[in-house]
Amino acid sequence: MNKKVTTSSLMKMKQEGKRITALTAYDYPFAALVDRAGIDLILVGDSVGMAVQGWDTTLPVTMDEMIYHTKLVTRACKRSLVVGDMPFMSYQSGLDKAVENAGRFLKEAGATAVKLEGGADVCPAISAMAKAGIPVQAHIGLTPQSVHQMGGFKVQRDEEQLLKDARDVQAAGAFSVVLEGIPASIAQKITQALTIPTIGIGAGPSCDGQILVLHDMLGMHDGFIPKFVKKYVDISALANQGLAEYIKEVQDGSFPSQDHSYK
Repeated sequence: MNKKVTTSSLMKMKQEGKRITALTAYDYPFAALVDRAGIDLILVGDSVGMAVQGWDTTLPVTMDEMIYHTKLVTRACKRSLVVGDMPFMSYQSGLDKAVENAGRFLKEAGATAVKLEGGADVCPAISAMAKAGIPVQAHIGLTPQSVHQMGGFKVQRDEEQLLKDARDVQAAGAFSVVLEGIPASIAQKITQALTIPTIGIGAGPSCDGQILVLHDMLGMHDGFIPKFVKKYVDISALANQGLAEYIKEVQDGSFPSQDHSYK
């Protein structure tokens, strides 16, 4: 599939049993790499707070920062569907404000859709956005914006509540739903119960698609890595090697050589 991915494309992939690939990206160079690789969906996540900005949670990320990063990503993408992540307090304080902020992702940043966290409690916001013509991706299970309310980053195991949340967000008009930090057996039941695609992160292999934080799967962080992350390359180690070599060559005078000097 080389043409532009749409929300309808994702629905068709679920119906045909084709797995959906998704990753985060926060800037032009990495978004261009991910898009050229053929990833179906790019989430400009509020995880930028932890992956790029150096915070311990996603809570400090602002709406203006999310618009800025989403603009960078959409400029790079020719194929991937771009979803802008609604940050903490951008949709919780009222429906009018929620729709206005969601609209900014499409109008100002060029995104195709938005994502917001929560189950039954955010269904009025999902419905209002959908009625305004804004595609919405839901997010249930471990929801990082509620980290303090949940008492930390904990696996969510309430099967009855998770199934209810999944059905509710679908009924409210979500075109897909992210399942995070959920036992694989529960995620499988949710995936089978829904007609919209499920995108898993720490939710086992039965989801319709998978998403990871780009910086985690590329090995760009030396700190804590969650159990569900697979490191596909170790960019941090490669970068350290290159930096050490650069420092050595500058200090011993071997760089720049004649090959890197003008005549």
